[in-house]
Amino acid sequence: MKIEAKSPKEYIAQLPEDRQEAISKLREIIKANLPEGFSEEMNYGMIGYVVPFDLYPKGYHCNSDEPLPFISIASQKNHIGFYHMGIYANQELLDWFVSEFPKYSKLKLDMGKSCIRFRNPKKIPFELIAELCQKMTPEDWIETYERQLK
Repeated sequence: MKIEAKSPKEYIAQLPEDRQEAISKLREIIKANLPEGFSEEMNYGMIGYVVPFDLYPKGYHCNSDEPLPFISIASQKNHIGFYHMGIYANQELLDWFVSEFPKYSKLKLDMGKSCIRFRNPKKIPFELIAELCQKMTPEDWIETYERQLK
């Protein structure tokens, strides 16, 4: 489900009503819990949270014209996707998340490398997402990212 939008509000306005509510709440949870330094922008057709160039001038290694991505949220065809690059790059963080998930949800964890898929917008464990967002500062993410590149 590709949505052409120039801002998060424009993105959300184009979603079906049940997805608008879930994505809006995810957005607010992320903004309220991410450590200072990340910035919100549209990237890859999703709402993204990145390390801006003033903190990391090198940018993303795949395209140095783009800031370093960290978290993205998107309404996909069959699910809401929550993409967290820190989980992909940090085994300790991944292990923590996998062990905590059953405490917040009765559903089976549906996840790829960095994507957590929520098929039911009404069953997103927002408290757990809030905790996850607090776990890495931009500086932590830069350090982890650079370690993974080597």
